[in-house]
Amino acid sequence: MTRRGLRLGVVAVLAAICVSGAERPEVIRTTADPGPLPADRYDYTPQDYQRSQRASALLVRQCMAEHGHRNFPLDPRYPSDPIVASAVSTDYGALDLATARRWGYGWDPAKSLALRPKGRRMTNAEYADFPTCNAEANQRLLRGIDLKRDWLYASTRTVEVDKAVKRDPRLRAAWDVWSRCVAAQGFTRYPDPVAAYTDTAWKRGSDGNTRHTRRERATAVADVTCKRRHHTAELWHAARARRQAADIARHRDRYTAGLRALRTYRSTITEVLRKLG
Repeated sequence: MTRRGLRLGVVAVLAAICVSGAERPEVIRTTADPGPLPADRYDYTPQDYQRSQRASALLVRQCMAEHGHRNFPLDPRYPSDPIVASAVSTDYGALDLATARRWGYGWDPAKSLALRPKGRRMTNAEYADFPTCNAEANQRLLRGIDLKRDWLYASTRTVEVDKAVKRDPRLRAAWDVWSRCVAAQGFTRYPDPVAAYTDTAWKRGSDGNTRHTRRERATAVADVTCKRRHHTAELWHAARARRQAADIARHRDRYTAGLRALRTYRSTITEVLRKLG
């Protein structure tokens, strides 16, 4: 899970960071960023997520053993398989021309994006105790952190920063150039690349994938071609960088406190992995 900003599905991604259990959706992120942003150092990373998942699984297994469930798997399946929904997110809409030509705004359906559990299925008795152990694991990993004030503060600023980004006159001008370029090739004149990516005409299924119609693929190709021709993603990235830098300067103390909380979290994960991993 990576960079924040005008990202499709960001709410689902953030919710998935701290929520686990039978109804947690699988959230897959397929971003392609031009480079780092000022707020990145204050934010949760894909590596954080992977390490936290491992630490949480170890704590849950320890707790389950204390409840009499020996040999509980680290990556269990539920007694009945939950609905899996994949939220595919990008920072700047479609960017890869080859993917656009073949899959439009979706992906190869033969390559599953859902992260399926690798362990055995939980028994009903195990499942009865699992929520308690899962909650205890979360509490352990977040120990010493003010969740309301400090936890993932940079992420909580995303909405306000995004509003400022959308008002940036240089970005709005860049979007207008991109939009006219796409329309000149015979396609819809979208207000911005996110609107093209999320167009309901692509009829995304429950897994987030599209139908890859000829029109969709042609639109995606025009989208990416115009981005490359007019450096849309680079200008967008620059606008985000400016606004993030300004927001960090304005709320320096809060960002710093959020970073301390994130470092506390990472330290706790390291401790758990050293003891149990």
